[in-house]
Formats: sequence, C-alpha cells, structure tokens
Amino acid sequence: MDFVLKEEHGFSYIDEGEGEVLLLLHGLMGALSNWDKVIEEFRGQYRVIIPILPIYDLPLLTTGVKTLAKYVHKFVKYKKLNNVTLLGNSLGGHVALIYVLSHPTYVKAMVLTGSSGLYENAFGGSFPRRESYDFVKEKVEYTFYDPNTATKELVDDVYRIINDRHSVIRILAMAKSAIRHNMNADLHKIKVPVSLIWGRDDKITPPEVAVEFNQLLPDSELHWIDKCGHAPMMEQPEEFNKYLKPFLEKINLNK
Repeated sequence: MDFVLKEEHGFSYIDEGEGEVLLLLHGLMGALSNWDKVIEEFRGQYRVIIPILPIYDLPLLTTGVKTLAKYVHKFVKYKKLNNVTLLGNSLGGHVALIYVLSHPTYVKAMVLTGSSGLYENAFGGSFPRRESYDFVKEKVEYTFYDPNTATKELVDDVYRIINDRHSVIRILAMAKSAIRHNMNADLHKIKVPVSLIWGRDDKITPPEVAVEFNQLLPDSELHWIDKCGHAPMMEQPEEFNKYLKPFLEKINLNK
C-alpha cells in the first residue's frame, strides 16, 4: 500500500485527500489495505481517513466494541472532525453503529458492509486448530466468495495474529463482546442515511442480516453484489465503489 501511515498522539492512521470526511473502520482481523481501492477512488474528492483500531492493545477487561467506539470518538475529537460519513466493514460496522448512537451530531451518514451487530457466523468461541496453517487458510478463504481473494500474505497475517497468545485472547474477547452487544432494539434510533452494500454470498453476516438491517434502520438503502462474500470493498471493489459513489453524491447534495 502506497499510502502514508501517520503516527501522532497515540493514534496511527491514514489521511488522504481533502473535502468531506469519509472515516473508514476496519474489521476484527482486517488490515488498512482492505480499503485500498476505496481510497484510490475517492481521495480526489473526499478526505479519506482510516484509524487503526487498537484491537490487540486494549486491556483485556475493557476489550469490547464499546471501547472501540470511545476510541473512535477520541480520534474524531483529536482531529477536529465533524459531519463525517462512517464506513464500516464487519466489526468496524458494529463500531460505527455504536458510535452514531452515542454521538449522532458528528455523523452525517453511514455505509455498512458485512456489518456485525445483529448476527454473525464468525470463528465461534475458539480457534481449535490455530497451529494448523491449512485450517487458518480454510477459515480465511471462507470469508470470500472466491477463495483466491485470500492471498498468501493475508493468510500469513491472520496466522501470525491468532498464534500470538496476547492477540488471540483479545480477538476472542472482542468477538464475544460483539455477539453480546446486539443492536436490534436500538437501530430505530439511528436517523442518518445508511447505505447497506452487501455480498450476496456472505457466509459470515448472511443476506438475511442485510435485509434485517434494512428493515430496522429508518433511512436505509440496500444494494447487493453478486459473487461476493464478507468484504465487498476487497473482493469486488469496482462494484462496491459503483454503489458508494451515488450515495455520497446524494448525501452531499442534501446537506
């Protein structure tokens, strides 16, 4: 990835372009590179910012989705951001939902793709064969419609993370926190426009999850991407951007 990672005041982040702010939130084992094509496409018109969420650095007792939402707010205040459009994939979508409920005045709109918050069929409560590279490879491939999207570099990264004891106990704690923190009863309170861009072949947050989000979020639209799994902005970036662009144009016209 050619983008510069900035480090200041305890935050690590990418900050590209100028204009209306797109704040991108990655998933549990997602890397900043998951958003490469979104940055490339939109940094000419928008200010695209991706903070690294401190998933592996939190004290175990406070490792959870609410803590990540608080971290995002500290970052937003530090960078003096407002009127942001949040984009969240998987756990990042869940954090975006909690954030907009806590700080609605900072958020103009939201884009969710493969978001947790209602239901997810993730790794479950453990990694029973985390020492097995083939097992990890199979699990990473499960994330995508096309298993070839799971590059060796991506599998290597996940294998390294879940075979680090410090990291894996935080991943499991974060996953349990996400499952416990169901958003069903709160979604009707979210009044900002939401675009749901979903892989039709997502096995982790399957299509019925997107339909339920669409029903529960008062101002939402739902777009499907065929032959696509849990991370559309990685697996089908052109299609993802094709749906994202008009949504951003619409909300900026309506400001």
